[in-house]
Formats: sequence, C-alpha cells, structure tokens
Amino acid sequence: MTALDLARALIACPSVTPADAGAQGMLAAALEELGFEVHRLTFGDAPDGPIENLFATIGEGHPHFAFAGHTDVVPPGDPAAWSVPPFDATVTNGQLVGRGAADMKGSIAAFVAACARPRGSGRLSLIITGDEEGPATWGTAPLLDWIEARGLVPDLCLVGEPTSARVLGDTIKIGRRGSLNAWITVNGAQGHVAYPDRADNPVTRLVAILAELKARQLDTGSDWFQPSNLEVTDLTVGNPATNVIPAQASARLNIRFNDLQRGSDLEAWLRGVVAAHAPSADVQVRISGEAFLTEPGPLSTLVADAIHAVTGVTPELSTSGGTSDARFIRRLCPVVEFGLVGTSMHKIDESVPVADIDALTEIYAGVLARVFA
Repeated sequence: MTALDLARALIACPSVTPADAGAQGMLAAALEELGFEVHRLTFGDAPDGPIENLFATIGEGHPHFAFAGHTDVVPPGDPAAWSVPPFDATVTNGQLVGRGAADMKGSIAAFVAACARPRGSGRLSLIITGDEEGPATWGTAPLLDWIEARGLVPDLCLVGEPTSARVLGDTIKIGRRGSLNAWITVNGAQGHVAYPDRADNPVTRLVAILAELKARQLDTGSDWFQPSNLEVTDLTVGNPATNVIPAQASARLNIRFNDLQRGSDLEAWLRGVVAAHAPSADVQVRISGEAFLTEPGPLSTLVADAIHAVTGVTPELSTSGGTSDARFIRRLCPVVEFGLVGTSMHKIDESVPVADIDALTEIYAGVLARVFA
C-alpha cells in the first residue's frame, strides 16, 4: 500500500474525536504487515473517553526512534460547504482533499511508507493517539505512562504535525508555548436598574477584573519564544431585559505563555486579581501544557538535513503556533515536530498536494536512514 493509498483509507474513516471509526485498526493492519508488534490500548470513560490508542514497535536495542501523531480529526463543519464529501478522500488536480489530509493522516501514511524501507539496527516505534484534537485526557499522556512502565521509552521522537508554513520543509517546531484556560463566574444580586443600591451588578466587577488582567504585559518574549499573551475568548451575561441588573456574569480566557512563565504562577496571579475585585467569584483553571524547548542540536539538525536533501529547503526552527502532544512526549525524550503544510488544516476543503505526501515519505525515510546509520 502506497502512502497515498493509506492516507485515503485513513481519511475515509470519519474519526472525529473521540470516535475512532476504524482508523487505528486500518493503521494496525498496515504496520503488522511490515512486522511491527502492535498494541491497541483503550483508555478512559465518558465524557472524554473511551479513547483508542496504538503503540507499534519493531527491532530492539538502541537507538530507539519514534514517530508520534494522531488519527483523530476535528469535525468537518457543513459537508455541503465542501467541494467534495469531506471523508471521500478525493484526489483532484493533484490535491488530496478530505478532513485530516494535512492534520495529520497524510503524515501518518508517510510514517508507515518510510518505515517499510530497509534500516540499520535499533528499535523503531509509532506512538499514535485518538485524542489529540480533543481534551487529550486519555490519549498520549496515559499512553506514555504505559510505554514508560514497560521500559520502551524512545531516545528521540518526531511528531508529524503539519508544521510547514508555506512550502514543505520550511519549518521545524522545536518547542511550543504553554496554554492556560480559565473560566470566571462573578455572582451578584439582581435588581432594577433604577435602584442600583438595591442590587449588586456582577458585570461591573467582571469588567474590572478583565481590564486589570489585560493591562499587564506578561513579558516581551525570550530567545526562542514570542511574548506571552492573554486573550478573552468569551463574555456571557445572558440578560434579555433592558431594565434589570443581572445576577451573574461570566468570562473565559486563554493565556499562551512562553518559557519565562509557569502555569502555576499565572494561575496564582489570575486568582489574586479576581479575589481583589470579587472575593466570592468562582474560578476554574485548566493548564493543558507548559512551555518547552528542545534546544537546537543533533535531533533538529538530523531532521533539517533530511529535509534539505529532498527539497533543497533549509528549515526555520520555530516555537510558534498552538500546542501539540509534543508537550507530553518532551518529559521522556527530545522531541521535534515536522510535517505537511498546515494552511488548510481545520478548514473546509482541507487538502495537501499528493507530491508533498511523496516528498514527506522520502524525508521521513531520510530521517530513519540517519538515525539508524
């Protein structure tokens, strides 16, 4: 099965988180045909689970190199807005169109095609989750615990996220910013707008909280990271009346932070600001990952050399963008991310050039050749 054939077969499985829809079974069959020992692992319960995960390995000893990625995808949106059905995996004008083509079933297919090539001695593994696009509660994190408990920790790992910005090979991610989400609910006392002394307007205090939070410049960035930023992502009162002071107001915000910050410190600051304005407010915080950096060195150089050999492109080393499961993997081994061009990911008519899937296969094969030389 070629990389394109496998990519199309995977896209045809509508594996919208947390559903698997047969994607990992198809991947397992392809890997078993290559001689991999495949472990199918299901973790968790509703509402975030159960999640299907896969660990496949072949060979033994060191070096131990791993590819990592996910078979789950985001919802396609309105299927009628697509030029072709989103799970038909249509090839048109040299483009593979379908949900997950770029993010990241095309990369997974390239993993497998590269793994079919001859290589030197050592262990090669694939770490694949079905919960990267969702809460990530029952995906890579518990899968890594399972791997660690069995003494199967890789020496190096490459995550196949769609990191390329404009052309294949122009960007390798060597780190990611951390992410903190917070939900703030301020309770007041409902009353008539003409008699504010008989009510307690929660909107006034919530606006003051948000103003103070936004007024602080968290930092100006660091050597490898852009400045940390706080963005309010929702503001809800839900008051249909024009003459009533509401009883409750709530907001949601996200902080993307660099290696100058820690999630726990930001949480403490946020809770302190809220308490100063609204001591009885409810604050819920979820830190989905800390900032991390894989210092430029042997791993990023190895991947960059493989890219240049195939494309002639010298990649930029970057930490921009959102989070990925590399935030979990980095606790076990050095990790970088490299994959297809991501301009269409999560969009209507997500697509990737077929030629890029072929080229990515050659790049991944070049990585393996260098690792197992």
